[in-house]
Amino acid sequence: MTRPHYWLVVPAAGIGQRMSADRPKQYLQIRNRFILDITLSRLLDTGHFSGAMVALHADDQWFASSESVQDSRVSTCLGGAERADSVLAGLAALRDVASDEDWVLVHDVARPCLAIADLTRLLKDLEGDSVGGLLAAPVSDTIKRQIASGGRVGETVSRDGLWRAQTPQQFRYGLLKQSLELAKSKDIAITDEASAVEAAGYAPKLVPGRADNLKVTVPEDLPLAGWLLDQIDD
Repeated sequence: MTRPHYWLVVPAAGIGQRMSADRPKQYLQIRNRFILDITLSRLLDTGHFSGAMVALHADDQWFASSESVQDSRVSTCLGGAERADSVLAGLAALRDVASDEDWVLVHDVARPCLAIADLTRLLKDLEGDSVGGLLAAPVSDTIKRQIASGGRVGETVSRDGLWRAQTPQQFRYGLLKQSLELAKSKDIAITDEASAVEAAGYAPKLVPGRADNLKVTVPEDLPLAGWLLDQIDD
């Protein structure tokens, strides 16, 4: 039996409105490098992947000046309005090289602090899995649900069994493509790849990851991401 390939898909078509910056957040810099370049190089330099497909916004003006544009391991495609659209576009762009049994790992472009030890654990834990899964961290904070109006607490929610979904999220090429297409045809709201696979009737595996797998979202995350990169011991 032919050993499956591993492909990296990175949706990077977002404009990062919450950062209030002059450019999408993936092109903000840490140590004089774009976040996108840090994210891609950290994963690709592990040697696990046959290639990466990055889904870009139609009006992207920054990728051409990135380090990644010179990286032969990185290809690009046109992304979509929503995350699921960009991931589907990435999968479609891989159709000539990826088989249904190949693994696809979808990773947030704004998560540059992934510990390589966590990536290794994910690959190992899912190697023989029939569905796939994702990195996640157990919820440790007390969770409150707000009432409809007034900004007040409606109830305290038990955190037992609750996990914070992270990326990478890893699924077979065929299963992931089918699940995303099914969700789109049924107009099901999809917030990550696992939710599409769940909607298709499968139960993805939760693989414990470090809580500091930070997604850069708001301005104060940027210096924190720089500090975390200095602390990660891969």
